[in-house]
Amino acid sequence: MSADEKRSVALLSVLAAVFLTGMKLTVGLLTNSLGILSEAAHSGLDLVAALMTLFAVKISDKPADESHHYGHGKVEGFSAFFEVILLMVTCGYIIYEAVERIIGKSAHVEVNVYSFAVMAISIVIDISRSTSLYRVAKKYKSQALEADALHFSSDIWSSAVVIVGWQVTNSSV
Repeated sequence: MSADEKRSVALLSVLAAVFLTGMKLTVGLLTNSLGILSEAAHSGLDLVAALMTLFAVKISDKPADESHHYGHGKVEGFSAFFEVILLMVTCGYIIYEAVERIIGKSAHVEVNVYSFAVMAISIVIDISRSTSLYRVAKKYKSQALEADALHFSSDIWSSAVVIVGWQVTNSSV
């Protein structure tokens, strides 16, 4: 039963990442908001991370065999490590775009109700999936699910920062 619950919560995380990536990319392109475009890129990498976690959870539950005398559990640790690398790539992209815009690349940002809606929906989904992932991770001592839970709980803060950035930008205009 543990394998089914772990796979189920990992699959739901994948589906949430597909939805969030598409939604943020669409609204980001329509509004030209670096905040939402950065979030879309981040969500795209979240999708890759969620897929890796799903794969890791499936592999880690396999029993020991001739070539893996102690089982396949360590694959979850590797999955968590690759999530860190993906986050570093995302940060690099965001820093690059931010520097480009600071040194002169002009970009008009269209902040509207859709901008706020996409970020609010993102926050609600990330709260839900990080809570679910964390609960199942603790229940079954899953490193991959716990890394995903921590990752998506940090996404809540990055989405909130985008909203705060819009408020600061709009109040200073």
